[in-house]
Amino acid sequence: MIRWILFFVFVALIEIYAFQTVKTVFRVRWVQYAYIAISLFILLYIVYQFTQFDRSIGQNKTTLFTLGLLLITYLPKMVITVVMFGEDVVRVIDGLMKEFLGNSNESFLPERRKFVSQLALGLAAVPFLSLLYGMTKGKYNFKVIKQTILFPDLPEAFDGMTITQISDIHSGSFDNPEEIEHAIDLINQQNSDLILFTGDIVNTHATEMHPWIDTFKRIKSAPMGKYSVLGNHDYGEYVTWPSQADKQKNFEDIKDLHRQIGFNLMLNENVKLEKDGQQITLIGVENWGEGFKQAGDLGKAAIGTSAKDFKILMSHDPSHWEYEVKDSPNHYQLTLSGHTHGLQFGVEIPGVIKWSPVQYRYKQWAGLYENLGRYVYVNRGFGFHAYPGRVGIWPEITVLELKKA
Repeated sequence: MIRWILFFVFVALIEIYAFQTVKTVFRVRWVQYAYIAISLFILLYIVYQFTQFDRSIGQNKTTLFTLGLLLITYLPKMVITVVMFGEDVVRVIDGLMKEFLGNSNESFLPERRKFVSQLALGLAAVPFLSLLYGMTKGKYNFKVIKQTILFPDLPEAFDGMTITQISDIHSGSFDNPEEIEHAIDLINQQNSDLILFTGDIVNTHATEMHPWIDTFKRIKSAPMGKYSVLGNHDYGEYVTWPSQADKQKNFEDIKDLHRQIGFNLMLNENVKLEKDGQQITLIGVENWGEGFKQAGDLGKAAIGTSAKDFKILMSHDPSHWEYEVKDSPNHYQLTLSGHTHGLQFGVEIPGVIKWSPVQYRYKQWAGLYENLGRYVYVNRGFGFHAYPGRVGIWPEITVLELKKA
């Protein structure tokens, strides 16, 4: 109840400022009434959908749309509120100055200035249009990002080896088969030696992937194979299940999805990849995340390996690298992760700026990071979750080339 009270107080404050802005810019009554009607309808719709949320189902296309509507409605209004509150501060100071100087003939607060309200609306248009683009086009704006990494201990036979990595499919969020087919084509065009998928095949339920199995089966075989691991969403932790047996069956079905799309699922284990009499080790752990499911067992997964072996580790959550991997005496040369999605929101201009609010939660959140010659690459994600879009942080297909230094 307290949360709802705080929510409505917050919304009321924002709506008062937003309406004052509209009223100042648009003097026509019917425009003001239309604004009130639309705002009220959207608020009632959002509240209704939140009250109908079913934890036995979890996220679906309705909840995705509702959260998107919430953001695209109230984030721009928050921008308006900040600008108009700033104007109010100036108005109050101006009023106090007039009182102090004895100009009692004028009203305490001067009228709102139209250009300030127009400025507020102009600034609010930036997040509105960005979020709208993110929900319509940005979520399928797939980017192939190529990265070369140098290793002094890479076996000669693997010099020039290429890896295509995808992560965080979240198939339950998809709504455009043509765009997903295009993304699969992009994956196949890379013709990589090894294809890796680093977890979160669904949002929650195995059935979410069923309409997309044939699509993802189109990912071509690679000379060194196709391997995958689980992510935090693959364990069914975020919904209420009728019984533990139902939860376990869903988990088993999710694991079998990897087989159905042609990937070898690795569950705390490793495999040797051989070429011209030399080998490297591919290791796959179950999810291990700070504040998330910790089913990953690095010790078990690395049985039979030594510090001198060249190792590629698949671990869904990059916090695993931060807390267990980067300083391990077993020396994991390259870790591949996902999980963060780059929050699906941020600003990236190569060589100029790379920012997202998620960086205040994860030290490694998008791209390549290094510590004493050990690397982690964090894929920005293939799909989307919660907010049904992407702004500035685009869906990613990663192509890594390993070179001997």
